[in-house]
Amino acid sequence: MADDAITIEHQESGNKGRYVARIADSGQEAELTWHARGGHERGEGVRVADHTFTPPELRGRGIAGELVDALVADARQHDFRIVPQCPYVADKFAENPEWSDLKA
Repeated sequence: MADDAITIEHQESGNKGRYVARIADSGQEAELTWHARGGHERGEGVRVADHTFTPPELRGRGIAGELVDALVADARQHDFRIVPQCPYVADKFAENPEWSDLKA
């Protein structure tokens, strides 16, 4: 589990967005980006998780996992499915078979 000093925010613009984790003790941020499949406004229906990044010095703290958890929680709450295009997100889906209903 990552440090409690992590805050995650979802930023959205048109048919793309990102989940950004800000790490209080470093001033740095990690992110998971997505775009809507088919270009639909606001990603309704299907979001393609295309990239995650955590600064090297912050890796191993579970931050990227928390970003994926935030995406999955939003998918459940807002009724969309996910294409795990990013290898990290794909690995998390493989580790969590209970998410299979969210995979597009």
